[in-house]
Amino acid sequence: MTLVAPTVADYEASADLAALLVRTAEGDALCVPAEKLRLSCKCAHCTRARFDGRFPEAFPGIAITEIGNLGYGLNISFSDGHNRGIYPKPYLLSLAGR
Repeated sequence: MTLVAPTVADYEASADLAALLVRTAEGDALCVPAEKLRLSCKCAHCTRARFDGRFPEAFPGIAITEIGNLGYGLNISFSDGHNRGIYPKPYLLSLAGR
């Protein structure tokens, strides 16, 4: 028996912009809060800020302002002006608990 990892079929920001809604090709509907996404950014800027102890512990009220599809992942922009994060689709699914 071969297990196949779920794939992202569709995505959009929630109506209040506080979460990313992900639909998998298998028909599951998942939700990842914007704050969790922002806290999970692995871009060079955020990685360096974590290393230097300058990365915030929370982003209360953060909103998703734009989503760009790069094919293998999403580039998500946030209301604090951060727009460098690229979230590979398998990483998004792991953040959603898949």
